[in-house]
Amino acid sequence: MITILNKTHSLANQFLAELRHIDIQNDRMRFRRNLERLGEIFAFEISKKMNYVEQEVVTPLGVATVPLLEEQPVLATILRAGLPMHQGLMNYFDKADSAYISAFRKPKKSNDFEIKTEYFSTPDMADRIVIVSDPMLATGQSMVVVCKELMARFEIKELHIACVIASTEGVSHVRANLPKACLWLGAVDEELTSKAYIVPGLGDAGDLCFGEKL
Repeated sequence: MITILNKTHSLANQFLAELRHIDIQNDRMRFRRNLERLGEIFAFEISKKMNYVEQEVVTPLGVATVPLLEEQPVLATILRAGLPMHQGLMNYFDKADSAYISAFRKPKKSNDFEIKTEYFSTPDMADRIVIVSDPMLATGQSMVVVCKELMARFEIKELHIACVIASTEGVSHVRANLPKACLWLGAVDEELTSKAYIVPGLGDAGDLCFGEKL
């Protein structure tokens, strides 16, 4: 299943536009906040597909029956760019467990790169719903490597992937390698440069959030 937010009219498009805008990007706090807002929207949309059980809530005047989440998901993010989105997801799934993974591109002599993972800090994900967030889905290689590593460690019940902007190539790569994952995307752009940057995209999300890295 693939859900693309900008296919319908909503406030998500306003936040996407501001994330892309070269002048508005200069406000680093606003950039992070817009990623957080989209994380909240993804959380709300994903929550519609989850299971609920009716529970009684005692009010000052009586008892109300309310459908509440049957179980809490595990929220996982790829460091460092994923942190603001992760915060947005946590704002809504405020009882969820969290997982943090580092993944980076290691250049090869062939002018290509491979994906390396170094740091995994996760709860037990066995038989759990897992939501992995990362702002950009360029080639899709990092996402596939991270998710396959998680699935090798745990028997995950349900996998959701949330990204603000994806490339068509990245979407195809994820669908081919993670066919059971549900994709939640803000927008999908057609072009990918030779250096694996999405066009028009928005640039380097991590640098725009936290400053340029060495």
